[in-house]
Amino acid sequence: MFRVFAASLALLVSPARACETALLLAIDVSNSIDPAEYAIQVEGLAFALRDPEIAAILVEDRIALAVLQWSGPAHQAITLGWQQITEPADVSAFASAAERMERAFVLSDTAPGAALQAALDHMAAAPACGRQVIDISGDGTPNSGPSASAARVRAERMGVTINGLAIEGPGHGLPVTNYYRQVLITRDGFVLTARSHLAYAETMRRKILREIARVLG
Repeated sequence: MFRVFAASLALLVSPARACETALLLAIDVSNSIDPAEYAIQVEGLAFALRDPEIAAILVEDRIALAVLQWSGPAHQAITLGWQQITEPADVSAFASAAERMERAFVLSDTAPGAALQAALDHMAAAPACGRQVIDISGDGTPNSGPSASAARVRAERMGVTINGLAIEGPGHGLPVTNYYRQVLITRDGFVLTARSHLAYAETMRRKILREIARVLG
């Protein structure tokens, strides 16, 4: 009887149950992002995290969050380290910290391949969770750094999902979306498109909700 009880208790406290998802949010701060657009990104991230539906899932599934800012090949910085969300106050604190984040880099290139490699390195420091997801957003295709395809292969070998949020300029088709879809995301990942920086907040809200919602049944 004791062994059955102990086995049941072990299941209840297993890593997959203790934390459903480790979600690393990687935001573009390359030269194409002006100060107003950077403000839109951090405010949009805070807006998404404060969404009541998202906040409830973050707490219920004890999701772990971190934020990485990226630009050129040698410019990646974790500006908010891993925080496991266990109560509503954690959501509020993390959203407020995201909203107050200082920009890590200015006047630098766009190197999503290097950003993904840095994000994958940082996954080793994540809490033990059932899933690991990198959410990368940006408004341009690469002009420096390694190919993102190598990072995608590495992510798939590690069991890490890469999703993308592509910010498109008006009247220029979908170059960023197509690049993210063809080169950047993993086979189990997806891309959402924001038609401008002004659409970033709502697109980020829909993206995070899709990333953390569990399909039941």
